[in-house]
Amino acid sequence: MHRFRAIAHSLVAPLGFYALAGALTAWFLWHGVNGQRGLKAGEEYEQQLAKLRLDRDILKLERMFWDHRISLIRGEEVDADILDDETRQRLGRVRKDELVILTPESGGGKAVH
Repeated sequence: MHRFRAIAHSLVAPLGFYALAGALTAWFLWHGVNGQRGLKAGEEYEQQLAKLRLDRDILKLERMFWDHRISLIRGEEVDADILDDETRQRLGRVRKDELVILTPESGGGKAVH
C-alpha cells in the first residue's frame, strides 16, 4: 500500500503541474484570439478604420464639390446656371420646357429636361 501511494504521489504532482500549465496556456491563447485586444478585435478595428477612411474620403469629395459651387457664386459675378438652378430648387418652380415626374417614394417631383 505504501508503494502504491508513492507511485500515485509521484504521478499526481507532475500531472497536476502539466494540467495547470495547459489550463493557463489555453486561457492565454483564448484571450489572445478572442479577448478585448485579441486578433479578432484587431480585424474588427481594421474594418472600422477602413470604413471611416472611406467616409472621410467621401466627405472630402463632397466638400470639394461645395467649395467649387461656392466659388462660382462668390465674388463680383455669379454663374447664371448656378443661380437659376438654386432659385428654381428653393422656390419649387420649373421652366416651361421641363417635364415633372411625381414618384410615390419622394412625394415630390423631379424635373426632367
